[in-house]
Amino acid sequence: MLNTLFSTILTDGTFTATGFCEITIAALICGLIIAGTYMIRNKYSKSFVITLVLLPVVVELVIILVNGNIGAGVAVAGAFSLVRFRSAPGRGQEITSIFLAMAVGLALGMGYIGIALLFSIVISAINLVLNVSGFGGKESEARVLKITVPENLDFETRFDDIFKDFLESYTYEEVKTTNMGSLYKISLNVMLKSGVSAKEMMDEIRKRNGNLEVSLGRPLVSYDSL
Repeated sequence: MLNTLFSTILTDGTFTATGFCEITIAALICGLIIAGTYMIRNKYSKSFVITLVLLPVVVELVIILVNGNIGAGVAVAGAFSLVRFRSAPGRGQEITSIFLAMAVGLALGMGYIGIALLFSIVISAINLVLNVSGFGGKESEARVLKITVPENLDFETRFDDIFKDFLESYTYEEVKTTNMGSLYKISLNVMLKSGVSAKEMMDEIRKRNGNLEVSLGRPLVSYDSL
């Protein structure tokens, strides 16, 4: 049974019409499994999930067409390498899903339907479990704290006791003047302690900076990338 599952449907390196149809249907099923799993707990666009569904079919067809032809294989590899330079850098999850779809397409193009289906299900299931369980996540998320202070305020030590009460860590990233030099704008990367109130922290800061502007937001840089 296992030998049948992990064997190729190729006969002397060639496909029959029935075999080609079976491979294509299997590729669509694998693509749907990969895309469906990616849609759980991930931000996505319609274009991207459709790409994940169709990518195994495209790769499978390419492998079938270049089967046994070294020159054609080298040419196709060069064409695929151009895609990298015409695409924007993606998130780690996106790149993993694309490589998974391509690997499944390669297996199907060589006739290994059982391996492709099993590989799609197992890797997608592992990916889903890791996503749902929050594996690798941080309890406290990085934030950007911006404080406006008068020019005569010694901001370098003025807020240290507040930071110790509400923050796990903080680093000064930028200090600049504004309003003709009468104000300073301070930017810090901070990590809030678990369970603390952001509002209470901001209220305490406002008592020290003369009730000037205070903002707390998420960093613009995405940490979910390779």
